[in-house]
Amino acid sequence: MGERSKLSLRNCCLILFSVLTISSTTAFDYGDALMKSLLYFESQRSGRLPYNQRVTWRDHSGLTDGLEQGVDLVGGYYDAGDHVKFGLPMAFTVTMLSWSVIEYRDQIADAGELEHALEAIKWGTDYFIKAHTSPNVLWAEVGDGDTDHYCWQRPEDMTTSRQAYKIDEKNPGSDLAGETAAAMASASIVFKKTNPHYSHLLLHHAQELFEFGDKYRGKYDGSIGVVKSYYASVSGFMDELLWAALWLYEATDKEDYYLKYVINKAHCFGGIGWAISEFSWDVKYAGVQVLASM
Repeated sequence: MGERSKLSLRNCCLILFSVLTISSTTAFDYGDALMKSLLYFESQRSGRLPYNQRVTWRDHSGLTDGLEQGVDLVGGYYDAGDHVKFGLPMAFTVTMLSWSVIEYRDQIADAGELEHALEAIKWGTDYFIKAHTSPNVLWAEVGDGDTDHYCWQRPEDMTTSRQAYKIDEKNPGSDLAGETAAAMASASIVFKKTNPHYSHLLLHHAQELFEFGDKYRGKYDGSIGVVKSYYASVSGFMDELLWAALWLYEATDKEDYYLKYVINKAHCFGGIGWAISEFSWDVKYAGVQVLASM
């Protein structure tokens, strides 16, 4: 998280995506790397853990998240081995997990890890459904980075703040809304054949979040100041809106709306006039270019 050197969710997901793109003809055991990458996500789970939890030294935690605000925010993933749930990198993680399954579903299945990959995605999207409490409200963070970094303890024993923060019409966050829309749209593709009802639900949330982010534009770190020290939106929100629109096009095939949106906004929103040297939880232009080229 932030300047910390610990392996974070977003980095683990990029490693997972990289593992799946490397040829299996080398001497390295990439199946083992895939298994361990997915196992990492189980160790980062927040909430009430399922019976088939493989990381047995973890237990239920964060069971009152959202209680003070009158919402159910139990679940999701902790960030970087800490106890804060940051919405932007968590959503990017789920988008990348979903993209991995979309591109390499058969290979992941052959490695015996498809069910674990689907569980990792759904653990995140179940939380996003909870966090999207109304069309123009999305809960962005649970916990406080400052107090969390003052101590080192298990999430099962945490006594630090579980304050929750949201974006809404008066406090916009187009980057967060856009990335969460991308996560849910890409996940809807993953579950389209195996769980069509859930896929439809995810797509509904994705469409609402995209409309919210596009209509009420602004950077989420301008609305939620406490996130600036950890996951500031340096690149702004235009890349996330393009990213979300492309994933919604992939999920719906609506050329006259989502693809047209990207074509019409691509120049003024940036990302096509220069070489992009980064693809991360903050900067999505490279991903937009790859999806558009495909």
